[in-house]
Amino acid sequence: MTDPLIDSLTRAVEAAPDDVRLRAHLAELLIGAGRNAEAVTHCAIALQHAPTDDAARALMTRALSPQAVQVPSEQAPSGAPAPLEVAVPPESGSPEAPAPSSSPPSEGTGDFDWRRAEEDLDGGPAAPFVSSVPSGSSVPSGSSGSDPALSEPRPVSADGHSRPADWEVERAGVCLADVGGMTEVKNRLEASFLAPMRNPELRRLYGKSLRGGLLLYGPPGTGKTFIARAIAGEMGAGFLSVTISDILDPYIGNSEANLHSIFQQARAHAPCVLFLDELDAIGIKRSLARSSSMRSTVNQLLEELDGVSSNNEGVYLLAATNAPWDIDPALRRPGRLDRTLLVLPPDEPARAAILHTHLRERPVEGIDLRALARKTEGLTGADLSHVCDSAAEKALMDSVRTGRPRLMTMQDMYAALKEIRPSSGPWFETARAVVEYSDASGEYEELRKWMKRHRLL
Repeated sequence: MTDPLIDSLTRAVEAAPDDVRLRAHLAELLIGAGRNAEAVTHCAIALQHAPTDDAARALMTRALSPQAVQVPSEQAPSGAPAPLEVAVPPESGSPEAPAPSSSPPSEGTGDFDWRRAEEDLDGGPAAPFVSSVPSGSSVPSGSSGSDPALSEPRPVSADGHSRPADWEVERAGVCLADVGGMTEVKNRLEASFLAPMRNPELRRLYGKSLRGGLLLYGPPGTGKTFIARAIAGEMGAGFLSVTISDILDPYIGNSEANLHSIFQQARAHAPCVLFLDELDAIGIKRSLARSSSMRSTVNQLLEELDGVSSNNEGVYLLAATNAPWDIDPALRRPGRLDRTLLVLPPDEPARAAILHTHLRERPVEGIDLRALARKTEGLTGADLSHVCDSAAEKALMDSVRTGRPRLMTMQDMYAALKEIRPSSGPWFETARAVVEYSDASGEYEELRKWMKRHRLL
């Protein structure tokens, strides 16, 4: 049976996740109900916000207490999913036994010797992290978590297809300061794209148009979409994200109509950042296109970029691709996607920020973010998320085997790291062939230099 009070407090905690007192009260009720595993999670989150909180540390000690027995099945409530666990004090007569009390420790907090319990567990749980995330790196690039600023789900038609004309343009809610690490990427963005947009007087003086496009390219899982959203937030513009499934349609003419509707939506909400993901699928080289419909889609995209029948003033086009060498050259000429930005696997500060983001809501202790960041060279944001998931799975399975929930430690993280290899390896194999044999124009010189520094060439 569910406890209405616990359910009500759970909803209250979800509405105010930073309220340590409220979360601790919920954890205490969960312990009293025998739901220790859930209590451990809430205690760990409370200690994230208040590492020195004695009450939260005491509750964590209580939730992790090894002294528990099962209530016999005949005493358990009918319909209960599992036998209830209650804490049992040491045998009476033992020199270390606490004074007898009239009620079980799980029914209150005033009759339990917290100091003694902490001494039994060496002073209670350790601090979750032994090193902090570098300043300004609270939100990572390459993170696979959900963004707090996402709009409502897009409306769909009866046949299940999104209707671009009905999409709501989002407000990004993040900016470049929220991107962990990647200083070089942010500096290039500021110099080549953002600075001219922030100075309308200088822009008018030098005749700089608000039209223009930026192509982000690099291995999958490096956070290109997150960076695009941060650019929109930095500019204070709307954000409209589009993928190939939103554009391509099997019926003749529908893909072109979808593209036109998308650009019309962006123009109606200018200033707006229009983000085209997986551009190599939408704007593939027409010489490689296997059907006339794909060539027509590329032609429609070129027409929309040129603004032949519409004004693109205030529409900033950002695109992302894993294969820039497959994009039609006409899309790369000046006035269209005329600027490129290489987004590579995160550097050390960014990796620390990504790891912190994926671990901060989990029950952890003694995690050295800097040590992990040093040992994860070459891993993308998606790889780091997989490392954290694998480590959590190891701790969970160990807790199931022993019957006692425990915190995730560095041993779990190191064990997960041994099993995971960088997912960007195949991409760099392809990139090596391109930069060595197909880069006569030198457009991938930056990629060449990076690969040489990292001994990939």
